[in-house]
Amino acid sequence: MRKILVALCLLFAVQTFAAGKAAAKPEPRPRVVHWMSYEEALAKAAKEPRLIFVDLYADWCVPCHIMDKNVYGDPTVASLLNIRFYPVKLDADSQDSIVCDGIKNTVQRCYFDVWELSALPAFVLVAPKGMSILTVTQSMSPQEMQYMLYQFLDKEKEWIAR
Repeated sequence: MRKILVALCLLFAVQTFAAGKAAAKPEPRPRVVHWMSYEEALAKAAKEPRLIFVDLYADWCVPCHIMDKNVYGDPTVASLLNIRFYPVKLDADSQDSIVCDGIKNTVQRCYFDVWELSALPAFVLVAPKGMSILTVTQSMSPQEMQYMLYQFLDKEKEWIAR
C-alpha cells in the first residue's frame, strides 16, 4: 500500500511539473512589420526587384498610431509586407534627405511637392528604380489593407519594370 501511495505521489508531482512547464511557455509573438530605411529599400530593390511600400506618418497623427497597432500588427498584413514588399516608414515631417522620383529633397518636401499628399496616414508605392507608382491617403482596416496589397501584387510585374 505504501508503494502505491509513493507511486501516486510521484505521478502527481510529475504531472504537476509538466503542466507548470506547459503553462510557462510564452505566447507566440504577433508578427510585426520589419520596417527599413528608404535608402536600404532602394538598395535592396536594385539587387532583388520588389515594390517598395512607403508608410508616411507623423507623431501627432492619431489614425497613424491606430494603423500601427491594428493594421501593421495584423499577422497577414505583416507577412505580406515583409515577404513581398520592401516596407519603409517615413515621418512626413522629417527634414532628412531622400531621393524621391529622382529628386533629392527632404521627406517633408517629397510628401508635399513630389508625391502631392496632404493628409495622413498616407502610402506611396514605389518601383524598384525609385519612381512612385501611386499614392493612397486614408485609414483602413487590416482586411482593406490586405485587399489593397493583393491588388498591388496583381500588377507587380508591370510595375517592377518601371
